[in-house]
Amino acid sequence: MGALDGKVALVTGASRGIGAAIATRFAAEGAAVAVTARTLDEHLRLPGSLHETVAAIERGGGRATAIAADLADTEARAEIVPQVEAALGPVDVLVNNAAAAFYLPIDDFPQKRRRLLFELNVHAPVDLCLAVLPRMRREHRGWIVNVSSVTSRHPKAGVALPPTAAATMYGASKAALERFTTGLAAETYADGIAVNSVAPVAAVRTPGAQALVGELMDARPDLVEPVEVLVEAVLALATCEPGALSGRVVLSQTFLDEIARPVKNLDGSERAVP
Repeated sequence: MGALDGKVALVTGASRGIGAAIATRFAAEGAAVAVTARTLDEHLRLPGSLHETVAAIERGGGRATAIAADLADTEARAEIVPQVEAALGPVDVLVNNAAAAFYLPIDDFPQKRRRLLFELNVHAPVDLCLAVLPRMRREHRGWIVNVSSVTSRHPKAGVALPPTAAATMYGASKAALERFTTGLAAETYADGIAVNSVAPVAAVRTPGAQALVGELMDARPDLVEPVEVLVEAVLALATCEPGALSGRVVLSQTFLDEIARPVKNLDGSERAVP
């Protein structure tokens, strides 16, 4: 039996990269998975699509459905959970993975991008949480995992950052997501709902990350984390005992070391560790 047998999971930003990997692993653990992103078909610049994620899951014997929605659009994202419920049933596990990432010095940060950043990274997760909470409260169970970033941490005082490392606004949006996580966990603790946040300890080599910071990852492979590590941490938080583990803001590998959990492949098989 899989850890998510009989569960319905919703994973945002699942057309490629981290989101697609989470959806694949969840399906391998028995979940029926709804994946959402802006378009069903391939991105103009990046490989991967919702159709490809669903096809890969179905080839592995899993069940999935694709829902195209622009998470920056309030009305569009309001329709996501009802569509999931119609296709698969009520949502047991919500993973807020979709995000906008802009690394720009604050002087060069257009207001339009700033608004988009917070719409996708903060408002969309909040709205999706509000959409799944009524049913989770009635059932007295549920799991919410918010995918964050180490850029939420405060820079060291007195240390100048080069322009290429400027993540002030992106980090601020992720810090807001983490504070929302801990607050929501406190508000729903008595309802049997686990709400946690996890961030990779290093960059994860995804198509989006490659486009943004590919040169840095190529130059510093020690700063690259396998996607399986983050996915394992997400799965652990999506299957935890809510009364014992909620309101945590963790780093992937550090958290896995804490709970002594080994990393597996995306199909759930044992992972060979060199």
